[in-house]
Amino acid sequence: MAFNVQEIRKDFPILQREVNGKPLVYLDNAATSQKPQQVIDCIVDYYSNYNANIHRGVHTLSQEATDAYEAARKKIQQHFNITKPHEVIFTSGTTHGINLVANGFTKFLSKGDEVIVSALEHHSNIVPWQMLCERTGAILKVIPIEENGELILSEYEKILSEKTKLVFVNHISNALGIINPIKEIIDKAHKNGAAVLVDGAQACSHIKSNLQALDVDFYVTSAHKMCGPTGVGILYGKEEWLNKLPPYQGGGEMIDEVTFEKTTYAGLPHKFEAGTPNIAGGIAFGAAIDYLNSIGFDAIESHENNLLAYATEQLTAIEGLKIYGTGVAKTSVISFNIEGIHPYDIGTIVDKLGIAVRTGHHCAQPIMDFYKIPGTVRASFAFYNTKEEVDALVSAVNKAKTMLT
Repeated sequence: MAFNVQEIRKDFPILQREVNGKPLVYLDNAATSQKPQQVIDCIVDYYSNYNANIHRGVHTLSQEATDAYEAARKKIQQHFNITKPHEVIFTSGTTHGINLVANGFTKFLSKGDEVIVSALEHHSNIVPWQMLCERTGAILKVIPIEENGELILSEYEKILSEKTKLVFVNHISNALGIINPIKEIIDKAHKNGAAVLVDGAQACSHIKSNLQALDVDFYVTSAHKMCGPTGVGILYGKEEWLNKLPPYQGGGEMIDEVTFEKTTYAGLPHKFEAGTPNIAGGIAFGAAIDYLNSIGFDAIESHENNLLAYATEQLTAIEGLKIYGTGVAKTSVISFNIEGIHPYDIGTIVDKLGIAVRTGHHCAQPIMDFYKIPGTVRASFAFYNTKEEVDALVSAVNKAKTMLT
């Protein structure tokens, strides 16, 4: 089926609304994507027709809910080319998955061991590792970045050693849109005996990650960045690693047998899925993956790259505007400032014109410190955005500049 952005936009009810009397131009997709009617209907269908707890009941509704939830797990497994469905752990989102692994690695680290992160990380990819190092006495090391936002891989090679136990890097920077060379990073880490966790939250709406080809040890992402609901995500882990990690939470579902003398734990994936999960969210995550695959990731990537090129050209024509993150490999995110104007002020004015962008440090304060700026204006595009919306953004930024200078 040919890619038709106008037909696709009809699937998203929110895109039909107005903000401040203007048609909504939603360019905050790096924070969360909008949801198609197909995903919304899936959530309504669950609560309307077969709402029940899963894995525990013999009655019909429980069996139907369990089947739908586990079918979603298999869709996720197939989408990411994961070997076994029990290597897919449902979480509340990317941050939950990161903390699960960080907590588990307390068991494997000792004083003097080293953990590597990149300078491009979201706070949720920094703080859990700092907490891990505080618990264990391990040392946190950082891969620095170039002025264009790309990682300096020669410096990465220098800090890798036999002391390195875990490497953490995002697939795509949420603040700059830079696509990191994660296959190369993974291969170099493995040669030094280190495990690798990749944050795929910003990548999974733009590209289709093949986790077997990457040979990554852990991979985390969130449904809400992939046209799915908030409050649900996944942790992928290689079976051998998941078997070694201790449970992250105790409670129902994650147990095999409980007595007051001793408790034994369930096998994968239930060992890490304590309590009643976000059942509707998990099922709808599967529906979101079906929706994205019905459009096709080649078509999505092509359209978004065209938007990125067009928006970059139009915005750079504005005098005094500077884009941060100009590396060769990028996805559809433009982070910018105008000389002498605070990003918050630009964001406030363009919102009055119906345009949603993000301003601030984007939970990536070390990046802003590197550039010696308080934050940026971030416009992030999805496959349902159009060149006309880019034109609206450029016009609004020009108006904000005129008003603020």
